[in-house]
Amino acid sequence: MPTYFRRRPLPPNLLLPSFSSLQNSLKSLLISPTFQPTGILRTASRPFSVAKLQSVSSMAEVMERVGSVKQQLQRLFGEAFRDKFPDELDIVPIITPCKDLRHGDYQCNNAMSLFAKIKGRVPEFKKPQAVGQAIMDSLPDSEMIRGCTIAGPGYVNVTLSTEWMAKRIHNMLIDGVETWAPEPPVQRAIVDFSSPNIAKEMHVGHLRSTIIGDTLARMLEFQNVEVFRRNHVGDWGTQFGMLIEYLFEENPNWEAAPTEAIGDLQEFYKESKKKFDADSDFKERAQKAVVSLQGGEEKYRKAWAQICETSRREFDKVYLRLGIKLEEKGESFYNPYIPTALELLSKENLIEESEGARVIYVGGITRPLIVVKKDGGYNYASTDLAALWYRLNEEKAEWIIYVTDVGQREHFEMFFAAARRAGWLPAEEDKYPKVSHVGFGLVLGEDGKRFRTRATEVVKLVDLLDEAKNRCKATLIERGKAEKWTGEELEQTAEAIGYGAVKYADLKNNRLTNYTFNFDQMLNDKGNTAVYLLYAHARICSIIRRSGRDVEELKKVGTVDLAHPDERVLGLHLLQFPEVVEEACTNMLPNILCEYLYNLSEDFTKFYTNCQVVGSPQEISRLLLCEATAVVMRKCFFLLGITPVYKI
Repeated sequence: MPTYFRRRPLPPNLLLPSFSSLQNSLKSLLISPTFQPTGILRTASRPFSVAKLQSVSSMAEVMERVGSVKQQLQRLFGEAFRDKFPDELDIVPIITPCKDLRHGDYQCNNAMSLFAKIKGRVPEFKKPQAVGQAIMDSLPDSEMIRGCTIAGPGYVNVTLSTEWMAKRIHNMLIDGVETWAPEPPVQRAIVDFSSPNIAKEMHVGHLRSTIIGDTLARMLEFQNVEVFRRNHVGDWGTQFGMLIEYLFEENPNWEAAPTEAIGDLQEFYKESKKKFDADSDFKERAQKAVVSLQGGEEKYRKAWAQICETSRREFDKVYLRLGIKLEEKGESFYNPYIPTALELLSKENLIEESEGARVIYVGGITRPLIVVKKDGGYNYASTDLAALWYRLNEEKAEWIIYVTDVGQREHFEMFFAAARRAGWLPAEEDKYPKVSHVGFGLVLGEDGKRFRTRATEVVKLVDLLDEAKNRCKATLIERGKAEKWTGEELEQTAEAIGYGAVKYADLKNNRLTNYTFNFDQMLNDKGNTAVYLLYAHARICSIIRRSGRDVEELKKVGTVDLAHPDERVLGLHLLQFPEVVEEACTNMLPNILCEYLYNLSEDFTKFYTNCQVVGSPQEISRLLLCEATAVVMRKCFFLLGITPVYKI
């Protein structure tokens, strides 16, 4: 059967002498900057994620395997547009899943907008339906499409070939779910998240930034984007004069036992702040200590480094529990770049004097962005501008994502606008390199107020995570697992479920909204919770184990069949995984992935209820479908930073 790019031959430099040569060279081919057969395909400069494609038999099949189903349909419809409407080069195919599967699997919705553009200029098209018909008639042949119909004002409904769907799922099982990675939006990105302040405990308020940022980074990494995970900690500023002076006065011999001298960080900070506010002489000495620190005096730099190191050890306890990887580049790292950044802005005549401060005015906001305070000191804006300059010019980032609470939205809007005025960023917000502020709401207690302990202190994050684990462990012991499992298995399962429950309870909500933190709800094994989903995955693994079959062997000798309607619904849902990742990443909304995961488990339940697996004539195919579901669920868990469990 002819393939979708039959009208556009491959560039000569990509025609290889043999398939084995193609297979060996696939990585470099797919990232070649000249490899643009439709003008839509884009890949990262990093090596393509597919280490092997055992199931590929032709270059045509390679092309039909690149990207999500949605992206492949976009390429097909792009060919149709170029064939039928060669003068309309700016058409971007609008492909969406059909809401009602009775009409089809996907839908192309370009007919009405295209008709509005060509109306009167192309006499043969009297109405949008005719445009839709022309698009459908111009579609290249492809084994992925079983048929198309026209609906409403020219919608082109597409029904996928069930055989092609089954083959694609089987290929994924052979080659790995990484082969389903969507085409990446950029080559290199920076995700700036977590970012606690030195000498302060991480609390539940840091939870959202940390796990949302980690999930965004994981989704980009899945798409083969090179991601710099930045922890922009607050490790510089006037508060360090207060902390250092307090350390010197309370513990003159602090260098002999620095860790013991600082002790509990939260108490250390509170006591130093109390003295700073109450003692004017101490306040003056603390302000002089800032000057000494910024001047590079060794005694002060050593004390500062020790305070930072003590904080890092506390942060790492949280990151270890959550499975978070970060590279620290705090405020102190960017401080030397501030003068250069401000000089560049001054040369563009963007910085003005205002009431003794140096400011930048941005359109639409009356209040200016202060970049140098009245006393000559720097602030968040000056540091953020320096960091942005460094990330664009030194690290060559194409997309920089900042994950903080919604309360900082205006600050980011102003400093982004200043960067656009300076020409550091394109005027159009959707052009690369681009910056995005990923805001999130508050974590609330059951009283509807900010989540705190009874003593009105914000809850320490490490304590909250430990409680989640301990509650899970107690439940497992109540169910008799302590007698059946090893101590290590009990601990690991309690951690996976407890920490996973905390993460999922946050991520399943739209990040812009506040959410109520409730252990009973998040640890419930019914409904849209991590516990339910982890149990669902464990049940699928149990089905496969009970069959006594070797799944790896079944992949080699068996095939997937989607003859039953519930098999096909489940198969379609599996195939939509890559585009869901793409949508969640593009919109920076992890809850989209959570919704997909929950619906996948529901579709599997319906399939398993209506389709006998073990002992049926279709046992091999249905076991492979079980395995495919488990594989995709595990990848969803991984992207959400959740560790799967295999038995329960």
